[in-house]
Amino acid sequence: MNNEFTMVTGAEARLAIRDGRHFGPTAGVATGYVQANLVVLPRDLAFEFLLFCQRNPKPCPVIEVFDTGQTEARLTAPSSDIRTDVSKYCVYRNGALDSELDNLLDMWNDDFVTFLLGCSFTFEYALIENGIRLPHVESRKNVSMFITNIETVPAGPFSGPLVVTMRWIPADKVVRAVQTTSRFPSVHGAPVHIGDPHTIGIEDLSNPDFGDAWTPLAADDVPMFWACGVTPQAVAMSARPPLMITHSPGHMFITDLKDEELAVF
Repeated sequence: MNNEFTMVTGAEARLAIRDGRHFGPTAGVATGYVQANLVVLPRDLAFEFLLFCQRNPKPCPVIEVFDTGQTEARLTAPSSDIRTDVSKYCVYRNGALDSELDNLLDMWNDDFVTFLLGCSFTFEYALIENGIRLPHVESRKNVSMFITNIETVPAGPFSGPLVVTMRWIPADKVVRAVQTTSRFPSVHGAPVHIGDPHTIGIEDLSNPDFGDAWTPLAADDVPMFWACGVTPQAVAMSARPPLMITHSPGHMFITDLKDEELAVF
């Protein structure tokens, strides 16, 4: 990503993605605008997935649900097109990753129901404003994501492990990081775990399940873990629905909402 995409609006970022001018991860893109995870399902699975989200609000906080066949995020990003405005899509069939696509134009079906779920990228600007460095944002790469041993609450065919994002936080900033992210409950909120990764089933922080690996910037940095909207992809591999479309990890849908609109005080 070129720096030109940092200080743009959500609509400008979506247009750059649609036109092929940006095709990488979206961390740091359109600073201050809410980014969202994407899940697209056939209509006959939509209700049970919505129930899954209701039962698992930390990893799956609902930002918007589309009408059947709708392609525009009418509430959060008017004039958008969910088929073209994500830089990379993952198509899962029966739990296996079938393909990665630049757009959904050729496979779109009017039976599809789209879900936009909150993303932790939204609170990253607030962390930076509080003096916490995030190397993946600085270098325009991807955050580390790990599958844990924490099980989600099942709903219909949907079940599976919680996925988390991990960020190294200076020891003297841990409390501030908790306070800052707690203000954003609709985009994963406070961390689900702090410290020893083995407690939640993560064996090697240098080998993430999704995204890029990161090393601490200082010897006393602490690993902190937040619920992640990539959880539906782990669920797709576990529950094996006939078809599920998601964003590729780190390649988010960018809305017109401002981060502070989702903050609580």
